[in-house]
Amino acid sequence: MASKALSLPNILTYARIVCVPLVVMCFFLEGQLRSPDYARWTALGIFVAASITDYFDGYLARAWNQSSTIGRMLDPIADKLLVAAVLLLLAAEGSIAGWSLWAAIIILCREILVSGLREYLAELKVSVPVTRLAKWKTTMQMVSIAFLLAGPAGDRFMPGITEVGLVLLWVSALVTLYTGYDYFRAGLRHIDD
Repeated sequence: MASKALSLPNILTYARIVCVPLVVMCFFLEGQLRSPDYARWTALGIFVAASITDYFDGYLARAWNQSSTIGRMLDPIADKLLVAAVLLLLAAEGSIAGWSLWAAIIILCREILVSGLREYLAELKVSVPVTRLAKWKTTMQMVSIAFLLAGPAGDRFMPGITEVGLVLLWVSALVTLYTGYDYFRAGLRHIDD
């Protein structure tokens, strides 16, 4: 049990969870919610590294036959923590504002609803496999968030980075909405009441 819990795929998942407060701390380096350019680039670097672990932890677990119960439990939790924390951070900091807040709300609501649905279905011993589109959804969310983390620092390097991030956020919100509906429809077959 201990050897599987400390396998490289699980260590990558743990690292992704540890990256969440590190990204947030980058925006509080000066004691207030500010994001000087160096802090944004640092947050972006940490976020990208954490996002890459999302691919490798699952790939290595399958390739090395190191799948574990803790890995299957923590992997989606780590993804949701990373995405939710950074979306809230970007909304508080102002990179996501106005109508774009609705895209973030759609993403957060879907993640919470699907997590609840999965928990309910797990009690019924029903497994709802992750679809390929749901995996792409996570990738799209992370790419849009990466652009938004670069934000104004990225705009000084190449104009339009923030706008690209906001467009990608809306695209990922629409895909998120569709995959959420897909899971909900699959789960409805198992609800008796």
